[in-house]
Amino acid sequence: LSGVTRERFLRDIYPRRKPVVLTGMELGTCTTKWTADYLSQAEGSKEVKIHVSTVPQMDFLSKNFVYRTLPFDVFVRRAAEVNHQEYFLSEDEKYYLRSVGEDARKDIADIRKQFPVLAKDVQIPEYFEKEQFFSSVFRISSAGLQLWTHYDVMDNFLIQVMGKKRVVLYSPRDAPYLYLSGTKSEVLDVDNPDLEKYPLFVKAKRYQCFLEAGDVLFIPALWFHNVISEEFGVALNVFWKHLPAESYDKTDTYGNKDPMAASRAIQILDRALKTLEELPEEYRDFYARRMVLRIQEKAYRNDYG
Repeated sequence: LSGVTRERFLRDIYPRRKPVVLTGMELGTCTTKWTADYLSQAEGSKEVKIHVSTVPQMDFLSKNFVYRTLPFDVFVRRAAEVNHQEYFLSEDEKYYLRSVGEDARKDIADIRKQFPVLAKDVQIPEYFEKEQFFSSVFRISSAGLQLWTHYDVMDNFLIQVMGKKRVVLYSPRDAPYLYLSGTKSEVLDVDNPDLEKYPLFVKAKRYQCFLEAGDVLFIPALWFHNVISEEFGVALNVFWKHLPAESYDKTDTYGNKDPMAASRAIQILDRALKTLEELPEEYRDFYARRMVLRIQEKAYRNDYG
């Protein structure tokens, strides 16, 4: 959708809770100023912690990457090139920066604090109240890098500043087909999935979009997304709180810990399942099925797309 105003976004798009690509947004000078050269000199040689992988498909579950530290200017130059003279693991290794707070365990990512010079070039669409703001995450990826499929518990804008990205999305209601481990899907290769290992994955309805420089993707909370940087790419993710502030886990600096009530419910369910183990299998099966029916009656919705 082109040139969407705040009023139109809040009235027509936001309540539908579906992903939308917004084009023609006023994002500041970043869309014209930011090049690999400009980025590398703007913030100098401050150290950044990055992911380094020998393969394009990064897997957070098996951790097929290593964390390394580089001066920001060196990192940008390396991420922008395909083959490296200097490298950690292999000459065609991929790099990924996901900015974090000063103390990653306690502080949220905020481009205004971690990259103040670059922050001046960006005009973040203020489509939410100031007190709802959670974080602004600066991201830089090598060409070809693919991130694992995951969901976040907060709404966010993915602002593509440089380069092209492909984003594949799945609705929250398709969670049963995505083979989840926490917030992440075990199905890494969404284009050529191993259907012997993941037979139900074919039932998950795939949505796909391509982001050009200057595009903004609205990703509602709980929507799964898998991102490929088709070119060296620079983006900014802005997360905000959709639920009342007290609903979120205070220790969450990444925006991906389940809301407090959801965490408590899962703990209670785990205890209930443990209790069922006191029964013989025939009874356990019967009462588990009754519990599933109650959950379906109480909590399933049938009205999403």
